[in-house]
Amino acid sequence: MEKTLEPTITPRLAARRRPPNFPHLIRTITSIDHLKQLHAQLIKQSYLNHHLTSPPFVSSLLSLSLSTSSLHYCLSFFISSPEPSRLLTSALRLAKPQITLLAYSKFRCSCLELDQFCLSVVLQAIGKDKTGIGNFNLVSEAHGFGIKMGFDLDPFVQTAMIGSYAAVKRVSDARKVFDRMLNRDLVAWTVMMDSYCRTGNYNETIHLFEEMKISGLPPDRFNLSIVLSACTRSGNLSLGEALHSYIIESDLSHDVHLQNSLITMYSSCGQMKKAEAIYNNSMSPKNLVAATSMISGYAKLGQIETAHRIFNDMPEKDLVSWSALISGYAESDRPDKALDIFKEMNLCGVWPDVVTMLALISACTKQGALDTAKWVHIYVKNHGLDKVLSIGNALIDMFAKCGSIADACNVFEQMPVKNIITWTSMITGFAMHGDGKSALALFDRMENENGIKPNDITFVSLLYACSHAGLVKEGQSLFESMARDYNIEPRHEHYGCMVDLYGRSKMFKEAVKLIETMPFRPNVVVWGSLLGACRIHGEVKLGELAAKRVLELDPDHDGAYVLLSNIYAKAGRSDDVRKVREKMKFRGLSKEKGYSWLELNGTVHAFLTGDNSHPRRTEIYEKLRDVVADVETIGYLPDAGCTLIDSNEEEKREAVLFHSEKLALTFGLIHSKRGDCVRISKNIRICEDCHLFVKLVSKVYRREVVLRDRTRFHHFRDGICSCGDFW
Repeated sequence: MEKTLEPTITPRLAARRRPPNFPHLIRTITSIDHLKQLHAQLIKQSYLNHHLTSPPFVSSLLSLSLSTSSLHYCLSFFISSPEPSRLLTSALRLAKPQITLLAYSKFRCSCLELDQFCLSVVLQAIGKDKTGIGNFNLVSEAHGFGIKMGFDLDPFVQTAMIGSYAAVKRVSDARKVFDRMLNRDLVAWTVMMDSYCRTGNYNETIHLFEEMKISGLPPDRFNLSIVLSACTRSGNLSLGEALHSYIIESDLSHDVHLQNSLITMYSSCGQMKKAEAIYNNSMSPKNLVAATSMISGYAKLGQIETAHRIFNDMPEKDLVSWSALISGYAESDRPDKALDIFKEMNLCGVWPDVVTMLALISACTKQGALDTAKWVHIYVKNHGLDKVLSIGNALIDMFAKCGSIADACNVFEQMPVKNIITWTSMITGFAMHGDGKSALALFDRMENENGIKPNDITFVSLLYACSHAGLVKEGQSLFESMARDYNIEPRHEHYGCMVDLYGRSKMFKEAVKLIETMPFRPNVVVWGSLLGACRIHGEVKLGELAAKRVLELDPDHDGAYVLLSNIYAKAGRSDDVRKVREKMKFRGLSKEKGYSWLELNGTVHAFLTGDNSHPRRTEIYEKLRDVVADVETIGYLPDAGCTLIDSNEEEKREAVLFHSEKLALTFGLIHSKRGDCVRISKNIRICEDCHLFVKLVSKVYRREVVLRDRTRFHHFRDGICSCGDFW
């Protein structure tokens, strides 16, 4: 008998006979044609029909159909399914928010019926959408549709409606929906509280929480976390402490989210001992959120070294924690360290976002080093952040405060979008550099070309520009136009600028009259402006009155004592200078020490008056003596009246020659050549003697000198200052 041979099945043939892996094929759909082919295969084989209702298939169908104008095909699929609403709800829940909203707008015009569950998903998508599709009109339309279909009393729809109204900043409409709810569960209360908190209505958040407690519903960890956030942002420490006690009593103290919220609340309110107690005693392991809150809290209190220690102890660091440390150093007047931390962050492979860059720009602004500012600008452009509005505004301010109004203008002109902050920042830049006419011209351009209306801060900058450029008529006109043309009532700051404008222009009668006719009581700003003008022009009696008024409002105002002693010194009244100094000593006050600094090859060199700490001090003082000798040949005589030390004239003369800006300028001369620009920053106002000295140096040594003091910039060139000796 002949033996029948069985066919040999090779592995390759066996592989060909395996059924298709439909779940894998569904997950790898890339086009609508691909999806239709797969759809046809699934229909032919009825035992595979369950794949047609699988979430991945329905989600792919929805997104591909809407993106390729195959809406009819998509509608046919849902209409022919046994439970179209349930299937559509499932698909919308899985889809991206913008796809869900686009599908809703398309399907509303079709014969496909939508139920309350589908509507709830659509409303939730509005709250999640970040693209701008979910606007007020869409929320309003969805609300109207819900009313028409009788879904408006469904608690799920109502709760979703509250969240969607809040997402489009219509929290009052959200509250109306909430108030109409017949049965409010804990979720509804929580969503309404979150709506208030997210829109900055922190007191309303707290009030609603109290209402919920009165209604008999006990708080849970979710709404407790929201209310703690409201306490953090509103500074309501007492309620935060009460909530902490409730959390302990309710045995919720080990909840990580609540621990984070409590640490953030205590840190924000400056209660670092309480924050540290939770952080060290209750939290294990410690997480990024809590550690970052601790860093920010200590930094705000000026304890930056403690903040840095916590940062170093973190096993993992994210962008937020790096940003908190950078911001902490910037706010602690340690801009050089902030820049070092930023560079270290880059070396660790962590790249900045907008918040980080704003902290870095702030640090660079405080440092005042133009070379570093230009490096930051290049970094911003290389990382595609130069088109961000807030960063553009910060760059304008940075360049203006680092002494380059030209770079500030370039950033301004290249910004594709400008808001009132942009224009005001540029106006302020011109004002700081004493270019009042350019500030006024830009204001006219802002109104005429762009139709942007000024705010109260814009007028502070404009009046400041006028006061530092002697533009009295222009300043008067702007001040009068505030209430008349823009419905902006002048505040203390505006009156202070006008008093400063009149005082600098030696129009003291007008300054006093304005103070006497103010609609509210003059404050330290107003009287201080008058006192500063009296120091400039040597008005002793009026200066005494202004100083008296300042000290009545603030008995420990060291600046008032210093300005008054300057007035007496200028008038040669040494006994009165001594009496003022004795009063300061009795009250434990001292004059703020002046120091100056400049950047050289990426290193910042700082100098105090009579400084002997610099490693090249011998060379600096030898060069300074040569410089003094050179400028004396064209008329320089040291003004001993610019120093308040209690000594003889020769000692005063020596003291004024060793002022910090003179040392910084001398160091700059050593490291520059004719035609170069020397950039110096000073923490207090430059004195008259140093102002004259720098003018003469710029002429003799053919240098441009840009000096930034507490209030403005001085550009010295060929013996002339941009302020016109009006500062």
